[in-house]
Amino acid sequence: MYNLGYDIGSSTVKIALVDAKTNREIDVLTHPKEEMPIYAAQSGWAEQDPELWWTHLCEGTKKILFENKIQSKEILAIGISYQMHGLVLVNQAKKAIRKSIIWCDSRAVEIGNDAAQEIGEKKYGTHLLNAPGNFTASKLKWVKENEPELFAQVSHFMLPGDFIALKLTGEVTTTINGLSEGMLWDYKEKKVADWLLTHYGIDPLLTPPLVENFENQGTVTKNASLKTGLPSGIPIRYRAGDQPNNAMTLNVLKPGEVAATGGTSGVLFAVTDRKTSKEYHRVNHFAHVNYTKERPVLGTLLCINGAGILYSWIKKLTQASTFHEMNMWASSIAIGSEGHINLPFGNGVERMLYNKTPGALLSNLNLNVHTRGHICRAALEGIAFSFAYGMEIMQQDALTLDVVRAGNDNLFRSDIFSQTVATLIGKPIEIYNTTGAIGAARAAGIENKSINDYSQSVASMDFVSEVLPIKEKQAYIEAYHKWKQELTRALNNLN
Repeated sequence: MYNLGYDIGSSTVKIALVDAKTNREIDVLTHPKEEMPIYAAQSGWAEQDPELWWTHLCEGTKKILFENKIQSKEILAIGISYQMHGLVLVNQAKKAIRKSIIWCDSRAVEIGNDAAQEIGEKKYGTHLLNAPGNFTASKLKWVKENEPELFAQVSHFMLPGDFIALKLTGEVTTTINGLSEGMLWDYKEKKVADWLLTHYGIDPLLTPPLVENFENQGTVTKNASLKTGLPSGIPIRYRAGDQPNNAMTLNVLKPGEVAATGGTSGVLFAVTDRKTSKEYHRVNHFAHVNYTKERPVLGTLLCINGAGILYSWIKKLTQASTFHEMNMWASSIAIGSEGHINLPFGNGVERMLYNKTPGALLSNLNLNVHTRGHICRAALEGIAFSFAYGMEIMQQDALTLDVVRAGNDNLFRSDIFSQTVATLIGKPIEIYNTTGAIGAARAAGIENKSINDYSQSVASMDFVSEVLPIKEKQAYIEAYHKWKQELTRALNNLN
């Protein structure tokens, strides 16, 4: 018997099949093979058709069952991970009435900024632990202001994962996690932040009913069964945004544990049980998957937009055949890249830099000295220094950072990158070979088990290696200091 996990990204839908008894991976499938389109009618906009997610989920589900010779009756339960912060609007007939405004859309920045000014830090800081920002609630306000006729048709607003759950079960629901992503969970009152919706002139009744993360969240309908090939009547037992889900997948559930992601963008997700913060702008605080009103476990998230995308750009520039080849070029270069410095911030505004855009910067190039190996090493170091810089922000906000766990993805495959991060933060980095879709599939089987006990039991399956800080670290410290000086100059030039 098997459990199925979905990871609904903005590029593709990943589907994982795991053995329900042993939790071992059977298969992971990505559908479609090419990236799904993102629509940008104006600069800074990003929309996707939510029905496209559903279409690829249905096609991919049938394919993974067929390729693994799995009969539908052998599937027991479903878990869902999804791209965070998106907005999906449905009408009374439970149909999506416009494209989803997804996570990377920035049209509601000013709406969030104005709300922060009007509400005041004392209110949003103690109740939301975040500024309203460019999140789901602000995007909903944008639709109300700019598309009033369409807004009049709205029955409920949803997160992307809520929409997929609706398509599978026919039920309109959401989670505390989902509301916290949209800045709509009041941590102090431990209830929906209806007051923010009221401030925006939005009826709080548009909020879907709540379900818990690890419970029966509805069952697959006959119609969804025909579309997907899944058996009707099986439950969805788990739902979470991609970053909290990634943390759970990496067994990051307790205060002091940090999940790191080194993909196109970089993410640090640090677990805490604190009830206050002094940092509302450079980081965000979300309800973690094991958050309860009785034990409010949070995840503090810091995003670095300019990360792996820089290394991909250099791969094209140097015409390297693989990232491994680039890592080999970089490995022949000394720490500090002989003075060549790289700021990797060329992928839009950086929240951790107070929404400034210094851009990607290759500085101190000596045309008589520096080679493609220097460029590759400086890029890896620049991204690693950005992670260390983010860790400093978190520590300034009194977060405890004991251990970092990361997936075995592009950046963390590089010894230079992972050793630089580990050495500068002075903590080991544990590397695991797993994915968010696998984590969602395993979570579907938790049911009434303790999530902590469950997670510990699967962690050993995925462990790959541990990267330890290097004792002789002076060269790393000096290179990082020079990098921070270059960053300061770049930021000052923006003023």
